[in-house]
Amino acid sequence: MFGGAGLFRDGLMFALVAGDDLFLKADAENAAAFEAEQLAAFSYSTKTGTHTLTSYRRAPERCFDDEREMTGWCRLAWGAALRQKAAKPKSRKKVLKR
Repeated sequence: MFGGAGLFRDGLMFALVAGDDLFLKADAENAAAFEAEQLAAFSYSTKTGTHTLTSYRRAPERCFDDEREMTGWCRLAWGAALRQKAAKPKSRKKVLKR
């Protein structure tokens, strides 16, 4: 995925690793926390230029030295993943009539 790997919990992606960088799921509810830290959005190169996913933002460097800090940020990302799932309409299975 984008030259990296997704991190999943209960089938929901809440983070991705690209190179040496960790990006956490962001949404309208938790975006202010990422913006306050000036954490960049995930971007990758394509044939036509650079594509940016604002739904994933870089994790703060201090998380890698502080388990509680990492846990807090991962909980923010997990919350965003849960909200995204809740916002998606449930697919309806088509019933075939005979």
